[in-house]
Amino acid sequence: MHILNVIFFLFISIVAIQTIYYIVFSFFAFSKLEQNKTSSIPVSVIICAKNEAKNIKTFLPLILEQDYSVFEIVLINDASSDDTLELFEAFAKKHSNIKIVDVVNNEAFWGNKKYALTLGIKAAKHNHLLFTDANCQPVSKNWISNMSSNFSNTKSIVLGYGSYQKKVGSLLNKLIRFETLLTAIQYFSFAKAGSPFMGIGRNLAYTKNDFFSANGFINHLKVRSGDDDLFINEVATKHNTSICFTENSFTVSIPETSFDTWFKQKRQHVSTTKLYKNKHKFALRLFYASQVLFYILPIILLSFLHQWEIVVSLIGFKIGLQYIVFGFSASKLKEIDVLYLLPLLEIGLIIAQLSIFITNKISKPAHWK
Repeated sequence: MHILNVIFFLFISIVAIQTIYYIVFSFFAFSKLEQNKTSSIPVSVIICAKNEAKNIKTFLPLILEQDYSVFEIVLINDASSDDTLELFEAFAKKHSNIKIVDVVNNEAFWGNKKYALTLGIKAAKHNHLLFTDANCQPVSKNWISNMSSNFSNTKSIVLGYGSYQKKVGSLLNKLIRFETLLTAIQYFSFAKAGSPFMGIGRNLAYTKNDFFSANGFINHLKVRSGDDDLFINEVATKHNTSICFTENSFTVSIPETSFDTWFKQKRQHVSTTKLYKNKHKFALRLFYASQVLFYILPIILLSFLHQWEIVVSLIGFKIGLQYIVFGFSASKLKEIDVLYLLPLLEIGLIIAQLSIFITNKISKPAHWK
């Protein structure tokens, strides 16, 4: 019985750790929208595309229709082999605020998105930069306005939310959107707590001054991914970072439709976390470990009916707290439907993340197209 007592007290510790995390996550869950003044600062929208002709044709018009006074669109063709460049040129003939940067692969930076982005940032006319992907669309004509209104004399980085399209009846789609929601809760909450650690390139803004002060991506240029999260992890502070979660500031992306392609995508993203600051690596790893143990330890204890009343009460407490925090957060980010399967999606994500970790240990993940 001694070992069961050890497991029991370990389980109590795990619930305590999870409670602390969800208290931190409540910083975002219970935060109120700040009414920022309408912005009129000139903005350069940066879009890097590699073989995205189909998506460019669909989504670029939605960027061009933005209700904003002064903005340019910097379109980066990263050595595409399809009609991406031709489409860029066709749009540029009709719209004077489009600037094209045509990147040709070279031996030193073969297939490196960060190299292409660097050239695009250098070509941008304005100091304030707003980033999105070629397969993304803003949910409103006020996307630029909402994101740029968070810039100020002290705030030079704006973290936004990038959602994924909903696919009715798809469990994979719910898993993808649950993972996206959880990630957003984490980076918004840590930013609110004064320790920003990442942003997502689908909806992210910062200044050229920040970029060049950090010497761009130089410290992780050889890492194929991480143009968004690694850069933000390096330069973001509690003083210079703002978050934007107004509904009109969201972007929506096309989600993966097969588990295999999503798994490969997440392998690439997860591989960058090992380069985060030590405090952020520790926080993320402890959260994941406590998630895993929260589901494993009660199975052992309940199998022997060891202190089962307390164990069941602690399970109910943690899940109830989780539903409250996720509920308020999902309401803000318009992802309420993922709550219906919350525990199952969490378990599925834990298993997927463990598989990704093991696979990445065996072989290196693929990179930018």
